[in-house]
Amino acid sequence: MHKYILKRLLLLIPVLLGVSFLVFSIMSFTPGDPAQLILGESASKTSIIALREEMGLNDPFILQYARFVGNAVTGDFGRSYTSGREVFSEIFSRFPNTLILAVIGMIIAVLIGIPVGIISATKQYSLVDSVSMIGALLGVAMPNFWLGLMLILVFSVGLRILPSGGFTGMSSLILPSLTLGTGAAAIITRMTRSSMLEVIRQDYIRTARAKGVSEKKVINHHALKNALIPIITVIGLQFGYLLGGAVLTETVYSWPGVGRLMVEAIRQKDTPTVLAAVVFLAAAFSVVNLMVDLVYAYVDPRMKSQYK
Repeated sequence: MHKYILKRLLLLIPVLLGVSFLVFSIMSFTPGDPAQLILGESASKTSIIALREEMGLNDPFILQYARFVGNAVTGDFGRSYTSGREVFSEIFSRFPNTLILAVIGMIIAVLIGIPVGIISATKQYSLVDSVSMIGALLGVAMPNFWLGLMLILVFSVGLRILPSGGFTGMSSLILPSLTLGTGAAAIITRMTRSSMLEVIRQDYIRTARAKGVSEKKVINHHALKNALIPIITVIGLQFGYLLGGAVLTETVYSWPGVGRLMVEAIRQKDTPTVLAAVVFLAAAFSVVNLMVDLVYAYVDPRMKSQYK
């Protein structure tokens, strides 16, 4: 198991290098001058040229990227062009807000997705199953930004019972968490139904029923336990997407998280902040996937033989 974890952590290095190179390339070739951004619109050309030389922005692209990687290895991702603060201090100050939002959204998704998926599987082709699948299809099809705007119109503008944005207390978590959790709940529902349908058709389920085991125990103990592997996979992937994919939701609700910080940095071509945020979220996504793989071994002991 330790060798497997070390191997996965080592594989994280080329992933982060590839992600950072792609983002660095995009930010380098987009319009805008960081030196102009730092000095302001009224700065003279001489000052801008001098600052560009000092920051190494006139160096070849490969040299700039190599310098970035060399500094990143030592933990130095630079300072924000706009605020002047170390970029990782800004990311760490905002990450708890993104994490809280992702965790609550995931809890909502699991509490809705797994029970509805089980009910749909056990009552296949019934009215409940049809309604659940239509709801899941709508949940998958609705973009987060559109759903967020609709929830704001109904609960903030219309009913005036929930805040429309910012972080003013626990009530501020409700709308963005629902926005994030709805799409994930739809995907978990579909996967739970599919996995449960495959399991409940197996011979050992028929045998358990023939022995007189209660239907509740058959579903919860025999069927669900054996259907958990693909469900856990989807939950892990969705949680990773919520961590890194909350950009639009945080922007719609003016939520002070990493996603909104990244959007603001992209608008201002704050390359150090964008790079650090993307690398951080990519690392978080990879760690979540590793944790999901380790959970497999506890859900299904047969999986342990693969971690060698």
